[in-house]
Amino acid sequence: MILYIKAFHVIAIICWMAGLLYLPRLYVYHAEAASEGKNTDILKVMQQKLLRIIMNPAMIVAWLTGLFMIHLNYANYLSEKWFWAKVICVIAMTAFHMVCAKWRKQLLQDELKYSGSFFRKMNEVPTILMIIIVIMAIAEPF
Repeated sequence: MILYIKAFHVIAIICWMAGLLYLPRLYVYHAEAASEGKNTDILKVMQQKLLRIIMNPAMIVAWLTGLFMIHLNYANYLSEKWFWAKVICVIAMTAFHMVCAKWRKQLLQDELKYSGSFFRKMNEVPTILMIIIVIMAIAEPF
């Protein structure tokens, strides 16, 4: 059974990461189109569907399966430094997800607070966190 839980965890992570990598890119397009006075309605629909249909459920499944795996083997994980580094990065990834949801609400209301350049930079955050998480989970460096 644990292999199925791991499989669903990996599937959820892939879906969540795909969304976290694509949503800020949609914000780049949105910010640039809005600054040029172009219509952003289709981008608003794309952002909402990506967040609500793909990203939110994937994040929930990733958390639930992750917590279940920890529950099954918590004694081994809790004493490992790599595990705590991974947990911190997963919490940061979740916080980034929440910030993206906040930005989506602002863009939905046509509140353009950030530039396309800002969102391009923010698009790197999930990549950096993902690299650290994968190294912690696979290599267990410390």
